[in-house]
This record gives sequence, structure tokens and C-alpha cells, in this order.
Amino acid sequence: MRSVLLGAPGSGKGTQAGIISEKLGISHIASGDLFREAASRGDDVGNQAKTYMEKGLLVPDEITIRMILERIGAPDCTKGFILDGFPRTLEQAKALDIAMAEKGEAIDLVLYIKVGTEELVRRLSGRFICQSCQTPYHIVSSPSKVEGKCDKCDGELYQRADDVPDTVRKRIDVYLDKTTPLIDYYSEAGKLIEINGEGEIDGIGESLIKALS
Repeated sequence: MRSVLLGAPGSGKGTQAGIISEKLGISHIASGDLFREAASRGDDVGNQAKTYMEKGLLVPDEITIRMILERIGAPDCTKGFILDGFPRTLEQAKALDIAMAEKGEAIDLVLYIKVGTEELVRRLSGRFICQSCQTPYHIVSSPSKVEGKCDKCDGELYQRADDVPDTVRKRIDVYLDKTTPLIDYYSEAGKLIEINGEGEIDGIGESLIKALS
């Protein structure tokens, strides 16, 4: 099963991809991890990616797709894989399909974890991080024992600039603007399954695994 997992920031996409990978024995390929691994390898593709990353620029699609194709061609992907964080745009999805078709392959299924905007804002704007040890907290789901203090090191908790409610809404709007055409694309191809992402983590995970199975 060659699959893609889509979801807005705060949808729990990364967590669910890890659960799926473990339970189904398929590889979890996160684009962010892939960039870091490629840069550390020091090969041709990795060095190209590193050049853009060091300048704070987005890695071009053609380089990203080359890394994706190399990764999904690895032995541990023979039983299947789930892509997390790529593709992000319609252009990337089309380019990935073309590149995979040249190898006689294709994405089989796309799972979309759908969460309402207000719930996403609640989840993301409730995040706080320890200034000293970087331990994450959430004022609703995982609060610290003492408000504003880290349980582990007693450090001060702070909120990242991109987790402030107004900024969170802008992040979500940007994501939806770029991803809606992508969702339509996979839906028209008959590959999209929408999963309700508002509920217990285990229940959402079961729905995702059922869809893949």
C-alpha cells in the first residue's frame, strides 16, 4: 500500500502516521525527516537540499521528489509506506504521480484527517514550551502541574509566535488554500478517504487503519 496522509497543522497527522507505521508494519516517511537525513548523508541530492535549507529557502519540488523516490525505493518500503508532509500542493502531487508512473508505480490511497478550524486553533494556540528543556505542554490536554512552570526543570513556559491564535488562523488559512485543490485532485482520482479527526487519538487511528486495511 503506497499511501499519503494529509492534515492541517494540529490535526495529529504526524502522531497518526507513526501509529499506522507501527501497527501495519509499513514505513513512515516524513518529509521534514527526509530533508534532515539527506543533508546529513552528504550525497549529491542531500547537498543540493542542504544548500536551500541553509539559506532558509524551500527545497525545489524536483529535488524533493528525487529524495522521495529514492526513499520509497528502499528495501523497507516493499511492504508499503505512508507519506507525511508531502505532497503539499497540487503541483507537487502531479509531479509525484508523473515520476512514480515512470517507474510503473502509483499512490494507491490518500487519507485526509479533517478537523474544523476552531478545533485546530484550540489545539495549536494552547501549546506552550519550556524555555530551558523544550518540553512541550498544552493547557487543555497536557498542562503543567504549576501554571507557567515546567514539571521537569522548573523552567519558564512560553508560547511560540506561530502558536498565537491570530497567527494560527493565518497558518490554517494558508494550508487550506494550498491543500483544497490537492484534496479535489485525489478525490477526482477516486483515491481520497476523509477521516473525522475530532475525537480520541485511538479512535481516529482505528479509522485510519481500517481504511488502509
